[in-house]
Amino acid sequence: MTELAWIDAALTSARPQAIGALLRYFRDLDTAEEAFQEACLRALRTWPINGPPRDPAAWLILVGRNSALDHVRRRSKQEELPSEDILSNLEDAEAETVRRLDDSHYRDDVLRLLFICCHPELPATQQIALALRVVSGLTVKEIARAFLVGESAMEQRITRAKRRIAAADVPFETPGAPERAERLSAVAAMIYLLFNEGYSASGGDVHVRVSLCEEAIRLARLLLRLFQGEPEVIGLTALLLLQHARAKARLDSEGAIVLLEDQDRGLWNRDLIAEGLALVDKALRHRRPGPYQVQAAIAAVHARATRPEDTDWIAIDLLYATLEGLQPSPVVTLNRAVAVCKARGPEPALRMVEPLEGPLSGYFHFFGVKGWLLTRLGRDDEARIAFGRAIALARTPAEAAHIRLHLDRLADSGAGAQAPA
Repeated sequence: MTELAWIDAALTSARPQAIGALLRYFRDLDTAEEAFQEACLRALRTWPINGPPRDPAAWLILVGRNSALDHVRRRSKQEELPSEDILSNLEDAEAETVRRLDDSHYRDDVLRLLFICCHPELPATQQIALALRVVSGLTVKEIARAFLVGESAMEQRITRAKRRIAAADVPFETPGAPERAERLSAVAAMIYLLFNEGYSASGGDVHVRVSLCEEAIRLARLLLRLFQGEPEVIGLTALLLLQHARAKARLDSEGAIVLLEDQDRGLWNRDLIAEGLALVDKALRHRRPGPYQVQAAIAAVHARATRPEDTDWIAIDLLYATLEGLQPSPVVTLNRAVAVCKARGPEPALRMVEPLEGPLSGYFHFFGVKGWLLTRLGRDDEARIAFGRAIALARTPAEAAHIRLHLDRLADSGAGAQAPA
């Protein structure tokens, strides 16, 4: 790992704890974010020289707090921040300072921060968007793609959410049981979208952001400790574990996408799969099905298949039909069409997909699936058009390269068909 890479990983991992502790101290989201950013800049300057502190999160909390206080002091013409050398050579002092700032262990602040962002004063979409921005540091562009809206609209949504949080003077304390239950669905949705951004990144050169997937799993496990008997939380945790279990097989050595049916299943993480399958069984025993449980059950069918040809596509089709009833969505229908193609052929699948072009006109995967179905039906010219649209909407180089492979195969087959003439 390069020098900047380990620093970036440390800062990303520490962000939720640091933001949470700083928000507890300053009771203002903007101040907490600005303090954290200043601490990150100092870390980029000093860590490569002095090495990482023993507790990066505690270091960032202390430096961020002092930085924010220094801004106040400057305005008040009081004493200035200690020198860079003193801040960068604190050894274990930062952990002790954090304990003095807050009697509770600062790592508990992550879920506190999640529940603050998902306050009922805010509309649901603002709750989740704010949590994704503040807790996990996703960019506005990444969040906008998750919601299939424009960047400017998402920027306004997040700004309004921050203003309403400030105006409501929301206390930064652990919500009681009724408040937690009231906000649970928004917190779960935020964790789910965070995982999705890691599982299939919405931009940049990296297709998979493992650190985001692992952070989402960590948050899901924390949530499960609070709601051990809630089947949807159990299902969400199972879903993330089963999906992440395939991480090492999803890209080849050159970073190209490897489809599920072509993956080396020996690379799948069997420990995560065993944990996920046990949670799926536990969730379903409650007999209160929900969207996360159904998606986890779909992932479980894939995980139980030792070979691609052993996959029970009929069961997956039925599960997607259940999911459509629980959570109607063009994306769910698009995913179901893949199962229908595997179980009953491309014609009925294409009939399901074609009406979705309106709502999914800006969705990369729609045109990828449509092109694939058209290829299966021998409608190569239409497939080329669909794949062309998909490339235009690709979010990462890996997505674009994957579609180019399909186009190359169509070109080769076309050349072969014309050779006799």
